Amino acid sequence: MKIIALIPARSGSKGIPNKNIKLYKNKPLIVHSIDIAKESKYITDIYVTTDSKEYGILAKNNGAIVPFLRPDFISEDFSTDDEFIKHYLIWAKDNNNIPDLIIQLRPTYPNRNCTQLDNMIKIMIDNLEYTSLRTIIPNSKSPYKMYTMNENTLIPLFTTFNGFNEPYNKCRQQLPHTYLHNGCVDIIRVQSYFDQNSITGNNIYAYLMNETEDNDIDTMKDWNKSENK
Repeated sequence: MKIIALIPARSGSKGIPNKNIKLYKNKPLIVHSIDIAKESKYITDIYVTTDSKEYGILAKNNGAIVPFLRPDFISEDFSTDDEFIKHYLIWAKDNNNIPDLIIQLRPTYPNRNCTQLDNMIKIMIDNLEYTSLRTIIPNSKSPYKMYTMNENTLIPLFTTFNGFNEPYNKCRQQLPHTYLHNGCVDIIRVQSYFDQNSITGNNIYAYLMNETEDNDIDTMKDWNKSENK
């Protein structure tokens, strides 16, 4: 199978300017994701999709392939994973270079374990029925007890569940366990993407990680907590 890493690194971070190339434990944040991909026994090529020439040069100097610059209109604050993955796959198809699996490694999760990473890839190699894999952690707070708010009025996210009303008024033990996507690793089966026009598809493998493995960096508070681990 052709298995590639795809690392997204747009340049317009607002919370932490130039976050993806800021030094983290003495090397640029993005390089941690490039390096873990190099360690994998399954990943053959490492691609970085970025809108920045500076980021692209840094990625190339550290062993990644940067075949294009991502357009600005899919590199904005509200741009989605689906947009840059589709953009990459159009390039791959045009160049007769379509992979079987895409291993998405966000630069914002620099602390990964290669044994875990290769185990995830092996699961997707051996279990063709899964359209994708996502890493998750147990969610400490039940969404069945959560609300939105309209001015001063609370609006429950869920008004019924599993045959009973007002789950937000039920005991925690009566509600199902829920899980949070922690951003460590996403794996996409490319044929499923083409068949279903979805980066997850309809059969996602749940790779459960320890609840302490929540190291995605979004703010400086996250950064300091992660770097001190």
